[in-house]
Amino acid sequence: MRSAAFFALLAATLPALTNAQAQTWAQCGGIGWTGATTCVSGSTCTELNDYYSQCIPGSNAPPPPPTSPPPTSAPTSPTTPTPPTTAPTGTPTPSANNPWTGYQVYLSPYYATEVQAAAAQISDATQSAKALSVAKIPTFTWFDSVAFIQKSTGQKQLVQIVVYDLPDRDCAALASNGEFSIANNGQANYNYYNYIDQLVAQIQKFPDVRVVAVIEPDSLANLVTNLNVQKCANAQTTYLNCVNYALKQLSAVGVYSYMDAGHAGWLGWPANLTPAAQLFSQVYKNAGSSPFIKGLATNVANYNALSAATPDPITQGDANYDELHYINALAPVLKQQGFPATFIVDQGRSGQQNLRQQWGDWCNVKGAGFGTRPTTNTGSSLIDSIVWVKPGGECDGTSNSSSPRFDSHCGLSDAAQPAPEAGTWFQAYFETLVSKANPPL
Repeated sequence: MRSAAFFALLAATLPALTNAQAQTWAQCGGIGWTGATTCVSGSTCTELNDYYSQCIPGSNAPPPPPTSPPPTSAPTSPTTPTPPTTAPTGTPTPSANNPWTGYQVYLSPYYATEVQAAAAQISDATQSAKALSVAKIPTFTWFDSVAFIQKSTGQKQLVQIVVYDLPDRDCAALASNGEFSIANNGQANYNYYNYIDQLVAQIQKFPDVRVVAVIEPDSLANLVTNLNVQKCANAQTTYLNCVNYALKQLSAVGVYSYMDAGHAGWLGWPANLTPAAQLFSQVYKNAGSSPFIKGLATNVANYNALSAATPDPITQGDANYDELHYINALAPVLKQQGFPATFIVDQGRSGQQNLRQQWGDWCNVKGAGFGTRPTTNTGSSLIDSIVWVKPGGECDGTSNSSSPRFDSHCGLSDAAQPAPEAGTWFQAYFETLVSKANPPL
């Protein structure tokens, strides 16, 4: 997973539509930003992190980052935090059914605005209409003020979010480095002061809205295979603590969670299956084995087929050459370890296959197309839903080698270039996703 600003705490990223002033929800600043730095009337340019500031409507703008030290009750060591006295109240009752059953999936207004602006730039009327239809396909996004929707529509609403802000996030790559660092009180900031507790408090306000969350893309998978990377080894204890806290707090307010489990080309190799199952099962147990911890999410922001007609040549040597093979291999090992997991699978950019030179190539892969639409008709009792976690059109990472967040994968020959910063809109790539969609839009 190499996505950045879209999964930030406050809002989705949106393109700047003018050079003079950025429109509402557009980018207006950040390291490397060369566009508009002021917003249209009614919006305030608000810093979300060092790399991304956004025009947020004045009445909804979040408070600026604190300029004073944390409260005196804050922990002095990130490995021994002292939680605040407030905690979720009540005991939600989990459903034994698929979390999506009986619910209407909320459509992100941010992504819809993003897509509408992108479609307006396409001169071909047929392609523009196809592009516009993407706004009606649910993707994962940030949970914002949706309480009114259920009352106005009479439909039970399900909001899909991604929890993605670990300290020293994305420890084996550069494109999606996050806002928190372990060395700078990151664990306490993540758990209590700036992320999870704020997220839980918002969700708790809307008990009639069902929330499904993907938990920290790439984090646990890195602990299976990348502990030889010093940054990952240093982050191991913090990752486990933070994911544990997130799962417990989200379960307490009735959020259905799916931990990110990489993909077939990462943890699907036979040597990785058992260590992965052991880790995920232990995390599940440490978080109390809550029935709200439904299982695992695979292929997040990746390109693998759910069920490939034939193996892609890059998968040679791995019998689990698609996500279904991977899930079928991993699920029984998880069950043996005491974790009765079910799965969700991202197919948002999996419409085309046999595109990559190496299975590990993840950045803005050339020729990708939108894939199977979100559905609970998955053909497998192990898979709760096919989903679009990665919002198509949002860039994986910049191809500018001088950028502080440049990752070499984004400069490979099978990566679309030139590409903007991670999390910003990539118009040319979106247009390819539309034209290469399979099934067609």
